[in-house]
Amino acid sequence: MHPDLVLTNARLLDPGSGDFLPHDALVLSGGRIAGFGAAAAAGAEVLDLGGAVVVPGLTDGHLHPVSGAERTAGVDLSGCTDLEGVRAALAGAVRELPAGQWLRGWGLDPNAFGDLPVSADSVGPVLDGVPAAIDLFDAHSMLASRRALELAGIDGPRRFEQGSAEVVCDPAGRPTGLLLEDAACELVEAVAPRPSFEELCRASAEVLRRMAAAGLTGGHAMDANGESLAVYAALEERGQLPLRLRIAPWVQPGASPADLAELVRRQGGGGRRWRVDGAKLFMDGTIDNGTAWLERPDCHGESTGAFWPDPAEYTRVIGELHRAGVPTATHAIGDAAVRHVLDAVERAVAAHGRGAVRHRVEHVETVPDDTVARFAALGVAASMQPTHCTEYTRADHTDNWSRRLGEERANRAFRCRDLAAAGARVVLGSDWPIAPFEPLGVMAGARHRRPARDLRQPPHLPGQALTPLQALAGYTLAPAWAAGEEDRAGRLAVGHRADLTVLAENPLTVPDTELAGVPVLLTVSDGEVTHRAV
Repeated sequence: MHPDLVLTNARLLDPGSGDFLPHDALVLSGGRIAGFGAAAAAGAEVLDLGGAVVVPGLTDGHLHPVSGAERTAGVDLSGCTDLEGVRAALAGAVRELPAGQWLRGWGLDPNAFGDLPVSADSVGPVLDGVPAAIDLFDAHSMLASRRALELAGIDGPRRFEQGSAEVVCDPAGRPTGLLLEDAACELVEAVAPRPSFEELCRASAEVLRRMAAAGLTGGHAMDANGESLAVYAALEERGQLPLRLRIAPWVQPGASPADLAELVRRQGGGGRRWRVDGAKLFMDGTIDNGTAWLERPDCHGESTGAFWPDPAEYTRVIGELHRAGVPTATHAIGDAAVRHVLDAVERAVAAHGRGAVRHRVEHVETVPDDTVARFAALGVAASMQPTHCTEYTRADHTDNWSRRLGEERANRAFRCRDLAAAGARVVLGSDWPIAPFEPLGVMAGARHRRPARDLRQPPHLPGQALTPLQALAGYTLAPAWAAGEEDRAGRLAVGHRADLTVLAENPLTVPDTELAGVPVLLTVSDGEVTHRAV
């Protein structure tokens, strides 16, 4: 049982109404909210918050803690805006690299290549002779050096079960270094060195510590890849798991009946702060790569196919999981992909009844009006990452994402406000390590629709900005609903979990462009203080 804790001189904010509760003290006991008022404080630790604002614990609706900790171990290229910067960063990393060792990198933005193709040749000779594997920012593609391709035995095109996976080759059939989707990237990953289990535990513990310091009390982890589950178990045993994590293992094309049965069997397994709950699937790739599934091709004639070579098989799998009571989260970015996911859920509900299963679509980057209206009707949550829009696209549509789509579809970018107005539950998250995990920064991006690196830039489709209350709900009420936990999470109510985030200012009244800088004074998960700055 965790020690009791009482928070006094607090302003308790309701994320539903936006009003403060008529209390100034909160009593926590046994990992739950036990009551309001300081009278029950006997024997408990008492913290005077000095008028700070308490909100329900902020939950990131889409992140990758362990795989992200491994992925971000290399050189950070996320700040490079042009090829000169990319080459300089890589050259500096190569100078520090012991002879013969691999260079890893992450966060590479295709916009940095300008009009040149994303290829090893475009980077230039800086990686000559160096085995290098560099993740693009979307984590759906990799740029491999010539030496890495050689070590992996990649000398031409390949065929994959994943419909959009590809070893990109030039007209002569020679690999360019660009690998699309996991099946292709795994060819290089299979020969590249990996961290030890202890190294992965240390890196994951540090990432989770920083997440707690940013105000996160929980997250929906969208993979169970590699040793992730063992890492969570080890960190919890060591007292190093500050977030409550809901984990959705992947279901890939080609999954057998035995694979699905094993996934169903694993549901609910875990520890006190982590559990397997749901499944993660992919209906397409990304627009930047030309691997999304669009109803019309992009400007390069790409993004015309689904991740599942047989979309009908995906529909069958959704039906099986729905019948078994397993909630699903499907990556669907393009309009055709999102439409197919909604069609599949509709068929599953018609065949087996709605029940208590709650499905969701991840990303929802460009969709027409009729698709927007279907989310609420089907009870499907829209899980969105506003900073993907603000950090990687531009209001003038000169970015790679917008150019590929063309004006009509680029003008349907990240329709957060339209989905909320249509009655959909809009769950917000970062998709870390794709974008920074700080929740106040994500909420700020949802409100101002500008790049955090230069808030003087015009907003991208400001009509799709969320209100402050909608943004807060996206980190509190909406993720609780999506997890089927609205009766015990997402609000400050007696009997609810003692997951709390304490802020120096009211997040609903702070100007949009200042929200990201509001200090996080206290983070409490399961009644335990996981971050303290008071």
